[in-house]
Amino acid sequence: MVADEILAGEQRRVAGLVELRSLEAVPDFVVGVDAAYVDDDDNQVSVAVGSAVVVDTKSFEVVEEATSTMSVMGYRPGLLGLREAPVLLAAIDKLSTVPELVVCDGHGVAHPLRAGLACHVGVGLGVPSVGCAKELFVGDHGELGRERGAVEFIVEGGEVVGAVVRTRNDVKPVYVSPGHLIDVEACVRVVLALTPRFRLPETTRAADQLARRAEKTVRL
Repeated sequence: MVADEILAGEQRRVAGLVELRSLEAVPDFVVGVDAAYVDDDDNQVSVAVGSAVVVDTKSFEVVEEATSTMSVMGYRPGLLGLREAPVLLAAIDKLSTVPELVVCDGHGVAHPLRAGLACHVGVGLGVPSVGCAKELFVGDHGELGRERGAVEFIVEGGEVVGAVVRTRNDVKPVYVSPGHLIDVEACVRVVLALTPRFRLPETTRAADQLARRAEKTVRL
């Protein structure tokens, strides 16, 4: 289908713009983003609520938040970046804080076309971005230790595309990958720094809570 070819072409365009590099330190303030859906009909246009929060990485308090609402394409596997990035970028644009690092609830380059949600957001902003997902999407990894801080690299097609990270003892891990302007090792450090109490980063938890609150106020 022509539409599928266009979408795949856009994914490849974003992937071609991704640049991976080291990140020396976790910034004092990190932006977390997430989305909720008001009328999520399979493969139809949906209304999405995007949320963006700024979290102090020392106190883990939310210091600023913003939301945005727009119609987005229906869910299709592998196209989360094309679906969610526009509403998330719109929410980020409402913040007075200039993002230094964004953590997304999704994948980065651990994606069949190396263009997950975190890639779209990072490339769109021109800032470092991290994908932290709840499930493995592509690739394989070794057996992970049971203690917090255990890490195994995710390899797909002979390439290291991310890492599986245990953020709590004996709790399901998360799947971390670079989006833009950061490398796998730095992503692991960021996620461990943002998970002092729970499995998911504080940025993701706060953004999810905000999106769910905002979703309830949307009238179609």
